[in-house]
Amino acid sequence: MLDNSIISRFLQSLIDNKKSASNTLSAYRRDLECFSQYLDLNAIDFLRVSHDDVIKYKNFLTDSGKSISTVSRNMSSLRSFYKYLYIEGFVDVNPTLKIKNDKTEKKFFEILSEDEIDTLLAVPDSTSYKGIRDRAILEVLYATGLKVSELVSLDISDVNIKMSCIRCRNAQEADKSRLVLLYPKAVKALEDYLKKSRVYFVVDDSEPSLFVNTSGERMTRQGFWKLIKLYADQAGIKKSITPHTLRHSFATHLLENGADIHDIKNILGHSDISSTNVYSDFLKSKVNSSYLRFNHRSK
Repeated sequence: MLDNSIISRFLQSLIDNKKSASNTLSAYRRDLECFSQYLDLNAIDFLRVSHDDVIKYKNFLTDSGKSISTVSRNMSSLRSFYKYLYIEGFVDVNPTLKIKNDKTEKKFFEILSEDEIDTLLAVPDSTSYKGIRDRAILEVLYATGLKVSELVSLDISDVNIKMSCIRCRNAQEADKSRLVLLYPKAVKALEDYLKKSRVYFVVDDSEPSLFVNTSGERMTRQGFWKLIKLYADQAGIKKSITPHTLRHSFATHLLENGADIHDIKNILGHSDISSTNVYSDFLKSKVNSSYLRFNHRSK
C-alpha cells in the first residue's frame, strides 16, 4: 500500500513547484489510489516496485478495458510520483523510466457553428429574471472564451461596463490576470442582468459573485453544465455539448474569421502557443475532410 503521508507530500510539491490546480491534484490522487490497490492485490511494496511491475500494471489497466488516454494518464502520474520519490531519496531507481505511452488517434473537439451559437443564445427568456441571467452567462462565455471555472469565479469587481471588458484571474496564479473585451451584445446582456436580474436573486448585498444561482450564491460549474445542456436541448442542437464547447467554438470562429493565433492565445490565457495551435490543426482537418469528400477525383 502507498503511504498516504508520502502521497500528501508529493501532492504538496506539485502545488509548490507547479501551482497545480485542484482538479489536477484529484486526478493524481485517484491514479495513485488505483495503483495502490493493484500493489495490495499483488503484495508489492511501493518502494520496491520494478520496471517490470510497472509494465505489468500498464498491461493490467489495458486488459481491464481502460482507454489508451486513461492508461497514458495513469503512467504520467506514476512517472511524476516516482521521479519525486527518486529525488527525495525514497528509492534508488526510478522504475518508470523508458516506459512509453501508446499512441492514440488524434481526436478533435466538437464545436457549434455560428448559426447554432446564434440559436443557442436566443433561447433564454428575456422577460424572466432567470432568462436574463442565463442570456448574460451565455453571451459572456461566448464573447470571451473563458473556461467555465473562470466564468463562475468572476466577481462584480471584475466587470467594467464602461470599458466593455472583464478581468479574468488566473486560477493557478492569483496575482496574474488578463483583461478580455466584450462585444456590444454581451455588454448589453450583462448590463441588463446587473440592473434587472441579479438584484432579484441576491439576498446579501455584500455578495461578491458576478453570476449567482436562484439562492443568491455563486453559481457552480455543475449548475452551468445543467444550464447549457437544457438550452442546447431546447435549441434542438444534437451535437455532444461539453462545458468547453463554447470556448472551443469561440476560438475556432475567431481563427476562421482571420484573427491572429497569438492574439487568440492571449485572449484564452494560454501560457504556450502549442495549446492554441489545436484550433489551427482542427481547421486544417476540416479543410482536408471537405476536400476528400467533395473533390470528385478523390472518390
